[in-house]
Amino acid sequence: MTMNRRDLVLGALSTGLLAAGGAHAADAWPAKPIRIVVPYPPGGSSDIIARSISQPLSEALKQSVIVENRAGANGNLGADLVSKAAPDGYTLLLCDVGALAISPSVYTKLAFDPSKDLRGVTMLAYSPHLLVVHPSVPANNVKELVALSKKSDLNFAVTATGSAPHLAGVALERASGARWQYVPYKGGVQAIQDTVGGQTQVLMNGMLATLPHVQSGKLKILGVSKSTRMPLIGDVPTIAEQGVPGFDSGTWQGVLAPRGTPEAVIQRLNKELVSIIRSADIRSRLAGQGAEVVTMAPAEQEQFFNKERARWAKVVEAAHIKLD
Repeated sequence: MTMNRRDLVLGALSTGLLAAGGAHAADAWPAKPIRIVVPYPPGGSSDIIARSISQPLSEALKQSVIVENRAGANGNLGADLVSKAAPDGYTLLLCDVGALAISPSVYTKLAFDPSKDLRGVTMLAYSPHLLVVHPSVPANNVKELVALSKKSDLNFAVTATGSAPHLAGVALERASGARWQYVPYKGGVQAIQDTVGGQTQVLMNGMLATLPHVQSGKLKILGVSKSTRMPLIGDVPTIAEQGVPGFDSGTWQGVLAPRGTPEAVIQRLNKELVSIIRSADIRSRLAGQGAEVVTMAPAEQEQFFNKERARWAKVVEAAHIKLD
């Protein structure tokens, strides 16, 4: 056997062994606990969903599933951590898709590239944004709020600069002619708390985390950012109905993994997560809080990401929002 032929044979054997080893590793997964990173503080929409699915996922995979909150920089710190984790299926990201779709347009220096460093697993849920105010605010609909904003100083609480609720507020301001000052926080929970306390007057945030405060009377709802009304909140009109045609925004929760995670692991995670989130118990629980179960195949999720990036890039450009 010549040297060249021998090298070719040995190379082919090595490639076959590596492929077999990769397949075996995927078959053996999971062999240790799995970490779901939520890049926001506890109590927000992503955190609520992560904790709803963690125990059922643990039971399905017969491994511990740990939810870890790594908040900061509008979700970018936690997302960066996951993007640089080993692509072995043991570190996952569960977050608001808006942050990943918006950050590339907002931040001039982003430590990771969502489209290149993260791989979609599945979408889980969608909840529209609720436009709410502190009960002391003398406005009962969008028209009255816009009029009030032109003659009074109103502080608009946002979960973070460049977040989906922030840009939804910017889009509403531009479309309606409203005027308010944005007050950025490090997460939805803090933004809600300060609006409940009256330090800020206006808030737009995901329904899942905001609705309980509306139901308790601590916040007053003026509109929902969905194309149709929601029976769960009675006769509350959509923002689109109140002089802002076509207005639609919301919070999309999805699961992602580091790019390079074995395809067999991605598909197994997709199968288990879709089954869990569609279960009658979790579907009913989320529906009672205003969230709609929405699942996608990995490829569909990545296509959705691309559309959202293009959509929000236009809003970011028009609003001249840029951060280092």
